[in-house]
This record gives sequence, C-alpha cells and structure tokens, in this order.
Amino acid sequence: MEFTVIGHICKDFIHPKKNGKAAENIEPLWGGIFFAVATLANIASPTDIITPVFPIGEKDYDELIERLRIYPNVSTEGIFKTKTPTNEVHLMYSSGSTRIECSKNIALAIPLKKIQPYLKTDTLLINMISGYDISLDTLDYIRLSIREQDVISFIDFHSLTLGINDDFTRFRTPLIEWRRWAFMLNHVQMNQDEAKSLTLERMDEDTLAKQLLSLDVSSLLITKGAKGTTLYTLDHKNFSHYDSVPEEKMKAIDSTGCGDVFGASYLYHFAKTKNAIASADFATKIAGINTQYIGSSAIDTIKEYLEEQQLQKEMNKQ
Repeated sequence: MEFTVIGHICKDFIHPKKNGKAAENIEPLWGGIFFAVATLANIASPTDIITPVFPIGEKDYDELIERLRIYPNVSTEGIFKTKTPTNEVHLMYSSGSTRIECSKNIALAIPLKKIQPYLKTDTLLINMISGYDISLDTLDYIRLSIREQDVISFIDFHSLTLGINDDFTRFRTPLIEWRRWAFMLNHVQMNQDEAKSLTLERMDEDTLAKQLLSLDVSSLLITKGAKGTTLYTLDHKNFSHYDSVPEEKMKAIDSTGCGDVFGASYLYHFAKTKNAIASADFATKIAGINTQYIGSSAIDTIKEYLEEQQLQKEMNKQ
C-alpha cells in the first residue's frame, strides 16, 4: 500500500519550565510532518511505501535524509531543497499547561508540481503543520485528481486556525473558508481548541460535527489530550459519536506531535481495516506512547511497543 504525506517539516525547540521559566539552549528535534512520516514508518509493513512531499532548507537536507534512511519503507524522492532556512518552532511552557508557540522561517506553500507525481496513491495524508503548507487552489486540484481513484484522504486542520504576529508568535483565529478546506475529504482531524476557534459563530462540537459531515466527510476526529478522542460519523443520515478513551492513565511528559502521531496511526489502521472505531482506539494508544517522551526524541519506540504487543498476543494463544 502507498501513502503520500504532505506538510511542512520543522525543527522543534521545546523549552520546558525551569524554575518557573523556560529553559534555554535546547537542542532541536525534528518536528512537524516528521512525526507523521516516522509514525507510519514504524507501524507500516516493509512492503508499504511512504512518500513524504515537503521542502527543507538545503543546509539540513543531508542530515534529514540520513535520519530517514533507517526506514526502508520511506521514499525520500518527494523531499526537495530550498535556499530558505528550515522552519524553527519554539514551544515555550509558562504556567500549568499554557504553551506559547513561535514559528520562524515558515516555508512557502508546497508547489502543486511537486505534489502531482505522488497523487497516484492508496492514501493521502495532508497535515497543515504551519497552516501555509498548501494553498486552497492546490487542495482543489488534489480533490479533483483523486476523486475517481478511490484514494483514502485525510486532513489535519492543525495550524489552519493560527495566525502569526510580527514577533512570530501564533494566535487563534477563525478560518473563514473552513467548509472548502474540508469538502470531499474522507477524514478530518482537529483538536478541541482548533474546533472551538474554527468558525466565526463558535459552534458547539456537535453542531460543528454535523456541519462538517454534511460536506461529504466520512468522519471527524476531535482530539482531546489525556481525555482521548471523539469520533463523529454520519451513516445514512444517522449521526453518531464515539469516545475513544485511553485504556490506562499515563502521566504525559510532553504533548508535542501527539496529534500528528494520532492522525498517521488512524489513517494507517483505517486503510488496512476500514473500521473507524477500531482505528480511533488504535491511534489513541499510539499517541499515548508519544506523550512519554520529549518531542520526537523516542518516536521509534512505537515499533518496539507494537512488537511487544504482538509477542504478548502470541503468548496468550499458547
């Protein structure tokens, strides 16, 4: 099975609280669409093909390609160099769970010509990491191109609800054309804060879900951190929702990238099973693993977890 993954990559600088202030001089970790690519690489089979499409600053190209080389099921031919620096995202924690996000050097929208060669695929994951990853016109072309191909499409709205200040800090803002962004895409994901700020009307969650599902969307996934995820579906005019709750309480160390891990895990499981509920439960488990580490520092433990789970299943059969 082939997976095409579209979205900006970035370098995450995660500044945890230290004596009430953000610690400085934190070494960067690969972030953004890297979470989705690495997650798919860890849960997919060796025969699956994962092709990410995104730009990266030419100074970082070789380092990234070397990092991705450990995944035999990832093709790097869709990754291209740019003369502009790679986007830097600084995540600064102040009090409680309050986080300030600062994005520098956001890349230009990925050109359609870079995406076109990879639209003959089985699944398409679009994650609006920066909010500027692709244009609406490009998305319209993608929709038309895959409409007759039976491609499973997925979009994470992510930073579409974020504006940017002169000092590069991000702020919540409504997305005027939210209907057009969601139209005719099979699966739409956003977190609860993104859902609250998505529309000018500030719709409640059920109302928003009904509106989105009327746009030929098969499922809406609203992630809620430690509370899990709510899956909304519309089947023959029957509106329903399912709450996927973590099986065990885990003390989260860092939530960076967990939504990206969730989306990639959900899409992969759904592509293999066509079962939305089981896919939401699977993705909730995998996203929970990522909360136990800082950023993407130990993302490859996902594969270790799955191998341990498989071993346990085999032992239980004996």
